[in-house]
Amino acid sequence: MGEIDDAIERADRESFTRQPPKTLQARINFLMKQLKTTKAVAQEIGVSQRSVERYRKGERKHPPQAIAERIDAAVRQRWQPQVRRRRRKQAATTGITVETRARFGYTAPIGTTDDGRFRRLTVHLPPAYAQRLFNARDAGASDQQMRQIIAEGFKEIYFQDSGARAMGLSDVTLNDIDYLDLDY
Repeated sequence: MGEIDDAIERADRESFTRQPPKTLQARINFLMKQLKTTKAVAQEIGVSQRSVERYRKGERKHPPQAIAERIDAAVRQRWQPQVRRRRRKQAATTGITVETRARFGYTAPIGTTDDGRFRRLTVHLPPAYAQRLFNARDAGASDQQMRQIIAEGFKEIYFQDSGARAMGLSDVTLNDIDYLDLDY
């Protein structure tokens, strides 16, 4: 996963109204409710069907770390989908706040500087950008494509001040992301 995907995942986790199950047995039982069969759960987390049965009965309580991480990811992916949908729908109507420290470069008219430099920015992007970002992620867009959506939002809102300045600015790029955080 890329930086944008990770930021969306973090924002989704922050929106949980209840914490996911903590114990291995409870997590496996949750996955059983979602996926219906031990075979489906086994395929999802990459273990044998028998291992799933052992985890479910409590006969085995400590899977290898890689498997424990896959179980955790599978649970978090399915945990409170309605809450996530509601938060994303809200973001699509109110916008999304992006906080980042990254190198911004841009194409500017002759006589102005177009040298890329690190900037720390916190910008509230309008709903259209939030919707485009979520649609791109759901369609399986690359991290670079999602960066471009955020860069276009920064160009319009931050650099051009919604049309009040820097109208000659044609292209903004988002590179060398130090950190990126989303809030919606």
